Amino acid sequence: MQKKIKNFERPNYIIYLESSRLLLRNILPEDKDFIINLWTNSDITKYMGGSRDRNKMTLAVEENINDPFQDEYDLWILVDKSNRSPIGHCGLLKKDVEGIEEIEVIYVINKKFWGNGYATEIANMLINYAFEEKKINSIIALIKPQNKASEKVAINIGMKLEKEVIRQENIKMLLYRKENDTK
Repeated sequence: MQKKIKNFERPNYIIYLESSRLLLRNILPEDKDFIINLWTNSDITKYMGGSRDRNKMTLAVEENINDPFQDEYDLWILVDKSNRSPIGHCGLLKKDVEGIEEIEVIYVINKKFWGNGYATEIANMLINYAFEEKKINSIIALIKPQNKASEKVAINIGMKLEKEVIRQENIKMLLYRKENDTK
């Protein structure tokens, strides 16, 4: 059932991206505990603002499950196709960077799956989706300077370091960008 907003049909933002190893799809009720555990793990979120409050995460995940089509850009569940197990929470998010609206590629992978190339693979899939399907001009990644693994992923997917930016709470971040050269 689609919700109506001001006499217009609300679009259904369905994501389904697939590679030989990975599947990215909308969140389902059975993903709730995985997402909460992922975002409340301080090792995984070390460079992403730290561990989230479990109660706030529970509410946010339940809201997303109840209305998975509310946002055009969102984080979705990354699944290992070989066993259908969730391994990450990845996607595209709108970000205000120095007064300019940008689209950022986000990849949060469960620690036990680090080092398998999943972040690079999903980031490439998301960027291709952004450029080919959404017709976005460029994609960014905001990376803390200490996060060498994410910097390596950004470089591997063809992103270039553009500049250093200061985010909320005076946190220094590196802004990597990839331009859509298919236009």
